[in-house]
Amino acid sequence: MIDAIKTISSAISAVKDLTSTSETSASQSVLGTQGTGTSQSFASVMSSMASDMVTNLKSSEVASIQGIRGQANTREVIDAVMNAEQSLQTAIAIRDKVVTAYLEIARMPI
Repeated sequence: MIDAIKTISSAISAVKDLTSTSETSASQSVLGTQGTGTSQSFASVMSSMASDMVTNLKSSEVASIQGIRGQANTREVIDAVMNAEQSLQTAIAIRDKVVTAYLEIARMPI
């Protein structure tokens, strides 16, 4: 499962490389980051979200293994698993929105 998420992360990185400067300035104005000095494109935001999700899933796995061994508190394990579950649900929701948007574009008459 983590390999599939890494694949998504690498695909997002590839999209980031394809982003032109005009798209970056448009996303900056939409995100409201143009005047703050931090310029983040949509692809970089999605890439950081994907890497955070992978980190959450890995820490959840580590906490679960430590809980099985008796090295971690039950509360720590539950918190890690709940964070991982929330990250996974967010990734699934984003994937569903992307697929829906693609299908909408595919149905548009040319």
